Amino acid sequence: MMPHDNKNIENFAFGQRGTRATVHIGLVNNMPDTVLRATELQFARLLKEAAGNFDVRLHLFAIPEIPRGEAAISRMDGFYADVATLPGAGMDALIITGAEPRTDGLNGEPYWQALTRLMDWAQGGTVSTLFSCLAAHAAVLHFDGIPRRPLPKKISGVFASLRAADDPLLTGVPARAATPHSRKNGLLEGDLTAHNYRVLTRLTDGSADLFVREGRSRLVFLQGHPEYGADTLGREYLRDVARFLKGEAARPAIPDNNVARATENALQSLAGREAQISDYSEVVTGAMPLQSWRGSALRLFANWITSIAAEKPRRRTARMAPVHRSL
Repeated sequence: MMPHDNKNIENFAFGQRGTRATVHIGLVNNMPDTVLRATELQFARLLKEAAGNFDVRLHLFAIPEIPRGEAAISRMDGFYADVATLPGAGMDALIITGAEPRTDGLNGEPYWQALTRLMDWAQGGTVSTLFSCLAAHAAVLHFDGIPRRPLPKKISGVFASLRAADDPLLTGVPARAATPHSRKNGLLEGDLTAHNYRVLTRLTDGSADLFVREGRSRLVFLQGHPEYGADTLGREYLRDVARFLKGEAARPAIPDNNVARATENALQSLAGREAQISDYSEVVTGAMPLQSWRGSALRLFANWITSIAAEKPRRRTARMAPVHRSL
């Protein structure tokens, strides 16, 4: 499915070469086939805009145990490397995305063992690893047995994220910033702090948004999706509407704080008649959502890149022993 070396996966290079440090970031893309490419581009664009003077290289990795269709497998061939090659790939940092759940418990997923081996390696094999949404839930479950909790209803939309602690990651980020969220489960702050996680931002309902854990590598966890494009929540809404119209799921709520009131009214009016998915699509694709979170997302990722570049020389000086076990 994927090559076992990394010679073909240096697909994205950003920033200004030869000016400051080079930072190699691996994206372990576990997202479903339908949004695999979109996820690549979302993180690539965010890192490109946040790179500044740093020479940022983005490399693509995948877990073979995640079920894929033939079209996705064909497209990934030659561009994605197996995560088993990571110990020798020279990555400074990782971004690990979530995957669409197929079982009630995360530890029952077919890729669970491969994912936990990856997470164990990442604790010492990187300067920093960032866990996105469901990957954050999987990580705290594996590291400390912290379970995710079902929410009364799915949270979908753009929400205010309030600073809960000072940290270099938040330098220049407003104390109140917008953040997209799209999830059916959450983590309790008390469960996190009891296991030495530090919550940096939380939503106005008090739930954790961004949190970290210190160790040989700095682990960063996001329950939200700062990488989302302006139209991502709308596309997710259309996906859920299509499932509803097929009788596969309940009618989804319109994402909060994402589109103008007129667009919300138009979507609500469709619920009162026999509308087709094309009717919903016409309204959603004609909307002009504001990407109100982009500035704070860029600042957050610029700070993360800066912290990785600053730590690389210290790790070399300390001559930290490499992790030799394979994934």
